[in-house]
Amino acid sequence: MKSVLLIGLGNFGQALGERLKNMGDEVMIVDRNEDLINSLSSKYTGAAIANCMNVDNLKALDIPSFDACVVAIGDDFQSSLEITSNLKDLGAKYVVSRANTEIQRKFLLRVGADEVVYPNRDIAEKLAVKLNSKRVFDYVELDAEHGIFEIAVPQRWYGKNLVDANPRGKFGLNVLTIRKGKDITPLPGPTYVFEEGDHMLVFGETDAIIKFTNKNK
Repeated sequence: MKSVLLIGLGNFGQALGERLKNMGDEVMIVDRNEDLINSLSSKYTGAAIANCMNVDNLKALDIPSFDACVVAIGDDFQSSLEITSNLKDLGAKYVVSRANTEIQRKFLLRVGADEVVYPNRDIAEKLAVKLNSKRVFDYVELDAEHGIFEIAVPQRWYGKNLVDANPRGKFGLNVLTIRKGKDITPLPGPTYVFEEGDHMLVFGETDAIIKFTNKNK
């Protein structure tokens, strides 16, 4: 369980807060919109109506007591930049800030953000990958060239074991897990036999995996 200070309750902030709360984290929400805070305050560990551009308002929140602080503001980059800087000055342990562009990311990192996220870009990237292959069920980008994918096992592998299919040697796919419905086989051994309905969690180069899924139905 983590204690999280969440500043900014737009669509992204509210979705993140809901997810953190459901995972059992202690979340304090902060926004200058009084009606918004009043409507959500009962759901969270704490809530405050405050303009976080004011350093005194941030000081009152006891910033060092939180495991992480998230600046989820998406429509006012100047505010996001100043709040990020002030959080670090006030002793924040870990600051995650939202960016909409690469230049925003660079500036946020310069003023102290430990991590910068791109909600819109990340959604677009996942959608683009899925649209390029109907056999991709989930995707996590690790860097510009690599990712972890959940993909369907091609039909021609049914009845073959991992050694015979040789996904790593032939296609550069490192098989991490096999999932069939609710059953999980982590790090399957060489004698694992693929069956109809199997999904693979694989690591590799994004372009290579997309090419594989498009050619192997």
